[in-house]
Amino acid sequence: MNETHAIAPEYDDQAIRFLEALWGDGYLSPGGPEEVDRVLEGLSLQGKSILDIGCGSGGITLHLLEKHGAGRATGFDVELPVVEAAQRRAAARGLSERARFVQAPPGPLPFADATFDLVFSKDALLHVPDKEALFAEIFRVLKPGGVFAASNWMISHDGEPSPEMKAYVAAEGLSFSMASPARYAAAMRKAGFEDVVTRDRNPWYREVARRELESLKGPLYDKVAAAVGAAYVDKNIVTWEAMQKVLDSGEHRPTHLRGWKPSHGP
Repeated sequence: MNETHAIAPEYDDQAIRFLEALWGDGYLSPGGPEEVDRVLEGLSLQGKSILDIGCGSGGITLHLLEKHGAGRATGFDVELPVVEAAQRRAAARGLSERARFVQAPPGPLPFADATFDLVFSKDALLHVPDKEALFAEIFRVLKPGGVFAASNWMISHDGEPSPEMKAYVAAEGLSFSMASPARYAAAMRKAGFEDVVTRDRNPWYREVARRELESLKGPLYDKVAAAVGAAYVDKNIVTWEAMQKVLDSGEHRPTHLRGWKPSHGP
């Protein structure tokens, strides 16, 4: 059964339409399936049970089934509009038996201990303020020997954000709780993860975002404006210009994360 709890969404239908027009059907973060595959490089998902935290409108969750051969995938998000979009997408692709989508408010994950072989997340954990509690929960729901693999938007330091970063976050208008790769890695180790690895993706996204901005200002403008309205596109062009500044300065650091839950007891 797909469980739902209504909360005020940050990612409403207009936001979904805009981001999918920019990043692809079912994708609310950059890089499409190719970047998902890079996050999972070297891992086998064949027949495994997967949790996708911050699943958005379901494109990634279904990709884990279709491309990576996962046995069952559960998409989890705190927002109802994206979960409903994901459910429709799974039904349209005949995957409702293997893909389940759950919406619940922020807090403890609504899953039993040791449920999943792999926990995945793509650019969603920046919305969670308490990184230590987050990774304790991820560790709890992983089976012994399970792996956590993710990409997330981070800040290069844990001090006061620069005026440029504050301007970017204000332009986004979303509940960002950015932290450094070092803080993420420390929170993972505190939770019990071993072999924790971080991989900097700023050089990649710095150039991708530049091309996204050029497309929004040029060839994509009319198409996206037809989907969401010109005013919404104009607002996001301002956001992308603010984001480009902190990508170029290196303060905004998209980063891959990976860590393993020991297969042995404590």
